Amino acid sequence: MVNSVHPSSVHEGHFDMVVIGTGFGSSFFLFEALRRKNLKFLVIERGRHNSHEWQLAHHDNSDIDHDATFHSESGKPWNFTIGLGGGSNCWFGQANRLHPNDFRLKTLYGVGNDWPLNYDELEPFYGQAEEVMSISGDPDMASMFPRSTPYPQPPHHLTSPDKLMKKAQPGMHFVMPTARARVATEQRPACCCSLRCWLCPANAKFTVNNGLIGIFEKPNVSVCLQSTALRFEGGTNNIRSLIFENGGKEYRVHGDLFVLGANSIHSPAIMIQSDMGGGHTGKGLHEGYGIGVEAFLDGLENFDGSTITTGVNYSEYDGPFRSESGSAMISFENRWPFGFRAERGRWRQTLPLTIVVEELLEPGNHVAKGPKPGIPEVVHKGPSPYAQKGVERVMAALPKILAPLPVEEIYFRNVRRTESHHQGTMRMGRDPALSVVDENQIHHRWRNLVAVGTSVFPTCTASGPSLTAAALSLRAAGRII
Repeated sequence: MVNSVHPSSVHEGHFDMVVIGTGFGSSFFLFEALRRKNLKFLVIERGRHNSHEWQLAHHDNSDIDHDATFHSESGKPWNFTIGLGGGSNCWFGQANRLHPNDFRLKTLYGVGNDWPLNYDELEPFYGQAEEVMSISGDPDMASMFPRSTPYPQPPHHLTSPDKLMKKAQPGMHFVMPTARARVATEQRPACCCSLRCWLCPANAKFTVNNGLIGIFEKPNVSVCLQSTALRFEGGTNNIRSLIFENGGKEYRVHGDLFVLGANSIHSPAIMIQSDMGGGHTGKGLHEGYGIGVEAFLDGLENFDGSTITTGVNYSEYDGPFRSESGSAMISFENRWPFGFRAERGRWRQTLPLTIVVEELLEPGNHVAKGPKPGIPEVVHKGPSPYAQKGVERVMAALPKILAPLPVEEIYFRNVRRTESHHQGTMRMGRDPALSVVDENQIHHRWRNLVAVGTSVFPTCTASGPSLTAAALSLRAAGRII
C-alpha cells in the first residue's frame, strides 16, 4: 500500500527532500535517491492513486480532467495524466534514446540550443532506465545509438513491410524500442497487441504502478495525495518551504531539498506563482509537430507484427538540413488509424506512418500566471516555420525512403493535434541568461531546487522524451544525493 498520509500530519514538518509530482522525472529521481541514502521524504501529488484495476474499471487514466487544471485560448490540446505515476499511466511505451547529435544542435547546425551534457555522459543512465523498465529493443540500433549494455528484452516482431525496409536500409530502419514487454517479466505479461496502449488491458506496458510503486510504500516516504503545490517560500538563494492545498485548506512543509517534477505546464507555474520566475521560466513550451501519412501497397499485406508500432526509420533524422528544417522520426504502425483499405481482398495492403518533426523553442509559446492559483495560463501561437519546413522535406523524401516497398500511392492524412509530449519550460543549460537550471538540473538561483522531467529539455527532438526524462533524473540524483 502507498504510504499515504493526511496533510495535517505533515503541516509545518521538516523533510530531507520534498518531491512534487510522481511522473517519470520525480519517480526515477526518488528511486535513485532511495538507493543512495535513508532520508526522510515527502511526496506531493495533485491526483489520487488510481490503480491499474481502477483505470480498467473506469476506462480512464485519471479521475481529474487535466484540461481544467490550466486555461488557454489557443485551442491546442496539451495531454497529461494527473495521478500517481503521472504520464507513465497514459504513455504508449515508445522508448527511443535521443540521437548523439540532438545534444549539439546549436554547435552543429546553428539553430536551437546545445544541451549542457552529451550523449556519452547520459548513455550509462539510459541503460539503467532501460533496465528498470525492461525495455525491448533492437541490438542493431547500437550502430546509431552506441550502448554499453544490451537491451533487457529482445525486439518485437516486425511486420512484413518492416522486414523489407530493414533488409534494404539496415543502418536506418530498426525495431522500435519499447516498454511494452516482448516477453513476460515478474511484474508484467507480454504485450497482447490489443492497440490500447494508453491503458494496456494486460498491464504489459511499464508504469510507475507496476514497476516503481514500491518506492511510495517505504516507511520513510510519506505521500500526500490530492494535494496541489501552490508556491514556494524562500530566502536569498534557497527555498525554505512549500505551500500546498488539500481539501480547500493550505498547508506548509519545510525541506532541505525540493524536487520540482509536476509537468512542463505546472512546474513553471509554481515558480511564477512564487514570484520566483523571470528569465526563461515558462518560456518555450513545445512538443514535436506530428503528421499522419498512409501508403497503399501493391500485393504486400501489413499488420502482422507483435505490437502497436513495430518499426522506426531514421532516414530523415539527422543531417545538414537541420540548419533550416526539423529532423523527423518515421514510425511504422501495426495498427489502422485511418481504417482498413476499402478494396475487396486488399484491406491489409496499406501502411500507416506517424511522422514527428523537431520543433524550436519559441518564447511566444509560454506559461503565465493564470486566473487563480493552480490554474496557469498557456499561450501557444502554433508551429514554427522550421517544423513546417521539416514536414515538407520529409514528405518530398518519402517516395525514396519507401522505395523498398511496392508503393502504389502515398497520402497525407492529417496534422496530429498533439504528441502529448510537452516540454522545455524549465530548460537546462550552463548560462543562467539562456536557461533556468544547470547541467545537474539545479536552479541557477535557488540552489536547493531541482527540476526534473521533460520541462528541462533545451531542445525539442523528434524522439519521444520519456526515456530521456528518466535517464536525466537518475543522473541528477546520483550527482546531488
